[in-house]
Amino acid sequence: MSSPDQNLLHTPLYDLHLSLGARMVPFAGYAMPVQYPAGLMAEHHHTRTAASLFDVSHMGQLRLVGADAAAAFETLIPVDVQDLGVGRQRYGMLLNDTGGIIDDLMFVNRGTDIFVIVNGACKVNDIALIQARIGQRCEVIPMPERALLALQGPQAVLALQRLCPGVEKLVFMSGGHFHVHHSAQDIDCFITRSGYTGEDGFEISVHEMQAEALAHLLLAQPEVKPAGLGARNSLRLEAGLCLYGNDIDTSTTPIEAGLNWAIQKVRRTGGARAGGFPGADTVLAQLDKLASLTRKRVGLIGLERVPVREHVELQDASGQRVGEVCSGLLSPTLDKPVSMAYVTAQCALAGTRLNAIVRGKPVPMEVSAMPFVPNRYYRG
Repeated sequence: MSSPDQNLLHTPLYDLHLSLGARMVPFAGYAMPVQYPAGLMAEHHHTRTAASLFDVSHMGQLRLVGADAAAAFETLIPVDVQDLGVGRQRYGMLLNDTGGIIDDLMFVNRGTDIFVIVNGACKVNDIALIQARIGQRCEVIPMPERALLALQGPQAVLALQRLCPGVEKLVFMSGGHFHVHHSAQDIDCFITRSGYTGEDGFEISVHEMQAEALAHLLLAQPEVKPAGLGARNSLRLEAGLCLYGNDIDTSTTPIEAGLNWAIQKVRRTGGARAGGFPGADTVLAQLDKLASLTRKRVGLIGLERVPVREHVELQDASGQRVGEVCSGLLSPTLDKPVSMAYVTAQCALAGTRLNAIVRGKPVPMEVSAMPFVPNRYYRG
């Protein structure tokens, strides 16, 4: 157990992490648990087979309120907000004027507001940008008093429905208000059936004053154990999900990143509300194949048991540099190296052989479809 720099911010579960023997590290300005005594591998496998509880309270939560909120939000992201049904969740991206990704985010139409979750390291700038761009059209209300817990894994629903009957009726990318009842406790939560692991699971927004009580209740369930940032990273990489700052950033467009699926037809060329977001000319030209892509995000599987991590150079058979790894590790589930990388468009076809240059030596890898491990979201 270690205590990080006291200048770091603490989530409402900080003392609980210490009591559980977590190894704490700096992350997004917070002291966060990277792993618990069982270790990353055990936490990873437990999430794939049972259920794990992650503290993601460093994330930013905010509300957009007002009749014009959905239309206003569409001026910032290339995503259909106005047609999203009540209780439904969607993935989106804040873009800059060249189509680069300022941050990726999740949002839910809650009927009375649009509930938005942004990345912890970006939240201060994100909220300031949203306020500056659309604050005249709707209320932008940060929610720093809310903690966020993620319960992930195939048995997450068994554990959570004991405390919160009815939550099992949610399907992937839907959400609602729930009460957790337990003896004297009555904990008000907003729960979505989603997450960052590729498994079924839930994200639970709860007031910071009730977060520790809720965490204790969840950890008391026989299926649930705590998990840290290390397992969260290995799980999301196996699921082929981007990590902001590694796999996407302001120099990356959604199309280069392979996030075309996140741009609904109504916002595309010919759609009823086409364009109208920052960088639309660039993004739609790439989407319509009017502008050629110089690089694409791909999956790579190692052909030797040598982990290939971020910033490693990739070469073709002739020794020409063709790209760079953005995320990589030894997959605990597959027991082989997996990576994500940006490579030239010519090298992006599945089955293409490339060499990763690790400590000066070529390590063979093959371009692979993602996810590396099949997703198991609950769609009803």
